[in-house]
Amino acid sequence: MRPLLIFGASRGVGLALARLLRRRDVPVTAMLRSGSARDELAALGVRIVHGDAMSREDVAAAFACLPAGCDVVSTIGGRTPDGIYVDEVGNINIIDAAAAHGAQRFVFVTSIGCGDMAPFRSERVIAAFGATVDAKTRAENHLRRVIPSATIIRPGGLRSDPGTGRGILTQDPETHGFINRDDVAELIVRVLDDPAAIGQTFAAVDADNAQSVNPIRPFELRPALPFVS
Repeated sequence: MRPLLIFGASRGVGLALARLLRRRDVPVTAMLRSGSARDELAALGVRIVHGDAMSREDVAAAFACLPAGCDVVSTIGGRTPDGIYVDEVGNINIIDAAAAHGAQRFVFVTSIGCGDMAPFRSERVIAAFGATVDAKTRAENHLRRVIPSATIIRPGGLRSDPGTGRGILTQDPETHGFINRDDVAELIVRVLDDPAAIGQTFAAVDADNAQSVNPIRPFELRPALPFVS
């Protein structure tokens, strides 16, 4: 696999992805806003660039550390103290810089409920997460305009239990369910390695609790890459 730049590697899916890729000996660079997870990432052999995704200059500087044609994954989200959605503005900064740098593959991790899944959100979910999901959707729409070849992964409810190996991708907009963060990371690795995922948008859930009014039809991906011995 090509060198990879991760935004959001300090925790959650991004950190799990960094661990997994380093076990496969993939060169990984991570942009960190704070010192969180810095020691663990450095011990894994991850190159660390300090910066804030809300700064276009910081994002451009992170890309300058990698060759053109690298891969990019963004899992960032949240809000700034003044209420601006990192889900939208920070990710748009990353998308624009990736396009300018000639990134080869871009994987954007958002959330179930974004885009064409919006009509199937419950009132409870809208009340709790509606504004955040809408911000992610605006970033998705920008990504599709700027980097049509990107892959969007929309996980269901995220859990921190060890991976089950049962994570699946589906293109049914009515899908919902839960998935462990480790399994999302594994799906990202497989997506990066599979040309069939280029330009596609998926929901990501655990096969054992996936729910939909329609039959569950997993998207067929290549088998997972082997670990380096």
